[in-house]
Amino acid sequence: MSGATLDNGPITDKRVLKIALPIVLSNATVPILGAVDTGVVGQMGLAAPIGAVGLGAIILAFVYWIFGFLRMGTAGLTAQALGAKEDREVTALLIRGLMIAGVAGLVYIILQIPIFWLAFQASPASEEVESLTQAYMEIRIWGAPATIGAYVITGWLVAAERIKEILILQLWINGLNMALDVWFVLGLGWGVEGVAIATLIAEWSGLALGLWMCRGAFCGTAWRDSRLIFEARRLKKMASVNSDIMIRSILLEIGFTYFIFRSSGFDDVTLAANQILIQFLFITAYAMDGFAFAAEALVGNALGARNRGALRQGAIISFKWGMICVVILAAAFWFGGVAIINIMTTSEEVRTVAYGFLIWIALTPPLGCPSWMLDGIFIGATRARDMRNAMLISLPIFLIVAQFLVPAFGNHGLWASMLIFFMARGVTLGLRYPSLEAEADSPR
Repeated sequence: MSGATLDNGPITDKRVLKIALPIVLSNATVPILGAVDTGVVGQMGLAAPIGAVGLGAIILAFVYWIFGFLRMGTAGLTAQALGAKEDREVTALLIRGLMIAGVAGLVYIILQIPIFWLAFQASPASEEVESLTQAYMEIRIWGAPATIGAYVITGWLVAAERIKEILILQLWINGLNMALDVWFVLGLGWGVEGVAIATLIAEWSGLALGLWMCRGAFCGTAWRDSRLIFEARRLKKMASVNSDIMIRSILLEIGFTYFIFRSSGFDDVTLAANQILIQFLFITAYAMDGFAFAAEALVGNALGARNRGALRQGAIISFKWGMICVVILAAAFWFGGVAIINIMTTSEEVRTVAYGFLIWIALTPPLGCPSWMLDGIFIGATRARDMRNAMLISLPIFLIVAQFLVPAFGNHGLWASMLIFFMARGVTLGLRYPSLEAEADSPR
């Protein structure tokens, strides 16, 4: 395609796969970690610990991912700075993000009591599940600065296409976490608290490793140039992009949190079954991240260089490989889902319930693919306002549909509503893509 070349090389299938496949491999350890968390406590043969770990993890994911804009905003802005050859700004973006992450993490630690209280007010879980969830979160909250800081480092490395470092970082964090899970829970018998302690240790060690990987940014003077770091124009742009992504992320997490909370309204067995089944969606999302990250880096770089042909080529090739990926995953879930569920829990009750909903797990990857891929494309272009507006439309659609389908069809209605949520996100973003591409033709 004419114009489909950037200064650092042409945009080809090989380049997209070079970015995406290591990310897919590294991200595969994240849902595997969730499966190990669930599977380790599942060996206790009880539904409550499974539900507690799932509920606690999704509450903290919601709380932390409020600052998920730091990963996405850092990736998009850094990719554009690289495309525009603004090297000092590339370093400044890392420092700004880490400063915000540190402050945010400390605020969460200080405000943990009201945060947990509000979470339990929204959740109708049983007394046993709530008690175990509280113990889990009281430990894990101390990892807030490390978790949010890792978002910044990951986004910065993605923009620079330093994929090997991301792979090493994720393998370290999640590999250590899984090893400690097995030791603390099955070896030492620490139960739900053992899962939380394992995660806490892994999070802080991961931040230390990530900072070491970014050590090159601290070799020059840009990282301590306060005039550059606090430049009003740069801060205003960063605030605008990040605030819109934050709103979009909060709305997305509200959707997932609503799903879990409605699950807990059925019974402990259904909650546990949905917690196991949602791991399949996380596997899909993390696999798709590899191709979405490729789109972020390539689209952001192309937009920074004002190269419309390269932007389109990056979007098309990334999307193509993302669709191939989800079709393979859908087939794997349909034919191998029963075996995976059996590994994740020994409870026959939970297994039986989970089997009945595998159809939704097979349908969601291909039908949800556009939403995942367009997220990456729009993040790279820092079109955060479009992402926010699309979510402002999609979330109400999900909530309204669920109000009708859940009473009528129970848990099947809840899963159908989630699928409609994914599809609405894809449609609303897709309608805005032409204007995104046209932006590459405008002067900087």
